[in-house]
Amino acid sequence: MTKLAGGTAAVGLGAVGALHGIWIFSPWPLADRAEFARTVVGVAEEELPTSELTAAVAAALGAASYVIAAQADLVPQVRPRRLVRQGVWGVAGVLLLRGAAGLVSSGLTSRPTDFTRWDLSLYSPLCLTLGGLTAYVATSTRTPRRPERRHAVSGLKGRENRGG
Repeated sequence: MTKLAGGTAAVGLGAVGALHGIWIFSPWPLADRAEFARTVVGVAEEELPTSELTAAVAAALGAASYVIAAQADLVPQVRPRRLVRQGVWGVAGVLLLRGAAGLVSSGLTSRPTDFTRWDLSLYSPLCLTLGGLTAYVATSTRTPRRPERRHAVSGLKGRENRGG
């Protein structure tokens, strides 16, 4: 089940990252930048993020896709493994926070817009779904905890007291 959850989340984030890559150059699938700004970002065309910022988001989504796939053992994992593990937890947290905040802020608006309608019907639920899958991967691949040091030390003290 971990591989299925990880694969689904990794492919989903990879697809969203690729879409952001397209958006560096094009407002696809919308007709123009003004409609894109209104529908996808919820701002006026003049307030759209720069191409560089959009590229950074695409790269971050690609990295998120990789760490999830690596943690689910779908692709080779780079070292240190702890960095991948922490990355998965970070991705889960960001996605869950984005999804919940989007539902609240778009749900409480007094004047719905194209963006808030899409946020309620697609963007936030997608973030919550991908965040939940990522959290599942994070929890199902936890590494066992090492025994606490004080147990090892207390065992030594016991031997010292016995003359060992």
